[in-house]
Amino acid sequence: MGSTDEERVISGRIDLSASLDDVWDAWTTEAGVRTFFAPACRIDLRPDGAYEMLFDPESEPGKQGGEGVRLLAIQPKAMLSFTWNAPPELPVVRGQRTHVSVRFAALDSHRTRVTLRHDGWGHGGEWDQAYAYFERAWQQVVLPRLRYRFVHGPIDWDRPPDLADKTPG
Repeated sequence: MGSTDEERVISGRIDLSASLDDVWDAWTTEAGVRTFFAPACRIDLRPDGAYEMLFDPESEPGKQGGEGVRLLAIQPKAMLSFTWNAPPELPVVRGQRTHVSVRFAALDSHRTRVTLRHDGWGHGGEWDQAYAYFERAWQQVVLPRLRYRFVHGPIDWDRPPDLADKTPG
């Protein structure tokens, strides 16, 4: 790990065989989010509106997932920015927020590039645990599920596919 004055960033990029409109809808509508990101959600698509991904909607409040997450900025079909929180098992960091930006670019009428950037990380303790958790979650779960959704159809939340890349290095 570098010095604590260096900004840690999780970055991801994925090219999809889907139109910009379809990819934008997947990230910005409740019906779209349920096809790849989370089995339940609350979205109020406006600055400071809710952008809550509920990964365990049957759990008690506070343990359902991305509760309390808010939209920061929206540029239709170009950029979505929102706060993010850590899993409930990391309570010190969960009480704080990091920042995610997702950018969308049409490569042509049937292909879209999605670029994700997650920053605002502290250092040490739970911060390091949360950073490692989300580095894996974005790269090996969320973005691959987004691709799966456009290749195979919506995620079956009763039997989600294991899409983690298991190839070494």
